[in-house]
Amino acid sequence: MTDALKRLADEGVAIWLDDLSRKRITSGNLAELIDQQHVVGVTTNPSIFQKAISGGDGYEQQLTDLAARKVTVEEAVRMITTADVRDAADILRPVHEATGGQDGRVSIEVDPRLAHNTAATIAEAKQLAWLVDRPNTFIKIPATQAGLPAITEVIGLGISVNVTLIFSLERYRAVMDAYLTGLEKAKTAGLDISKIHSVASFFVSRVDTEIDKRIDKLGTDEAKALRGKAALANARLAFQAYEEVFGSDRWAALDRANANRQRPLWASTGVKDPAYKDTLYVDDLVAPGTVNTMPEATLDAVGDHGEIKGNTVAGAYEQAKADIEALASIGISYDEVVQLLEDEGVEKFAASWNDLLKSTEAELKRLAPSEA
Repeated sequence: MTDALKRLADEGVAIWLDDLSRKRITSGNLAELIDQQHVVGVTTNPSIFQKAISGGDGYEQQLTDLAARKVTVEEAVRMITTADVRDAADILRPVHEATGGQDGRVSIEVDPRLAHNTAATIAEAKQLAWLVDRPNTFIKIPATQAGLPAITEVIGLGISVNVTLIFSLERYRAVMDAYLTGLEKAKTAGLDISKIHSVASFFVSRVDTEIDKRIDKLGTDEAKALRGKAALANARLAFQAYEEVFGSDRWAALDRANANRQRPLWASTGVKDPAYKDTLYVDDLVAPGTVNTMPEATLDAVGDHGEIKGNTVAGAYEQAKADIEALASIGISYDEVVQLLEDEGVEKFAASWNDLLKSTEAELKRLAPSEA
């Protein structure tokens, strides 16, 4: 291992693990990553839980107990996932306290099938916050049109939120507006807004995957010259938008009331194209006050051969803008791509959730006590 992870943390990037399982908790692996690899947070999503629970390690006793109680499969899934998040939050609690509440957090997502239902998303977020009952958790809400008012309402209630599935710059600005509006509501209601935190999860690698596919279909030299540039350009322009919003007079008023900035979080940072360096979306997205949540393979790769050379976002805005504009010049629609990615993201998480329900239901049936 090199000291690249330490250098990354020293640059002001919070290193989070994009994975969780009961085995990772009970084996001491999560505590080890915190101690040795500078991990200061954890994100989860329906795909991660589906993989963990279908893998079976460590869940048999709880599933047996749930089967004996004849709970519904949906209740079983919520009992299992919130137990893992609660235990992970307890392991990360010292980090939470040492960072004044900023890090040491674990995220858990509302049912992804509710992504287009504002009222149900709000109700689920409140329920999850109550179920997990830890100060160092984030409730994940997708940045759909229906998610935006839910973000405002949930923040306004004093619940910390991780906004997920952000792909477009326009939507990202709407997310930041929803957060600030929520803080203003919480302040008006007399809540201590210094206790409210948020991150905005801007997805990275999926942008290159979709745009590179379109570039390869075009096949021209002009198109090929843009391979692997869209995702970084998009994320860098997102950081520029973040600097604008959190440098505004509106933010200054909240800042005086001790509000916390909504940090940009780089998500989907595992490289999917073997032609690219496996640490691309870490090395080239270094900026202070950001979070990078990585699958373990990416975390290990950065620790082994990451090249952390200081801030790789500042000063790159003009080139980023030019790269996005160049895509339009060869007939690739940015707006079409980011909307497709949002739609696909919601569908994929809903599909993973349904797979999780099916596999959990099968386990409950297998472990159900025989009727005397």
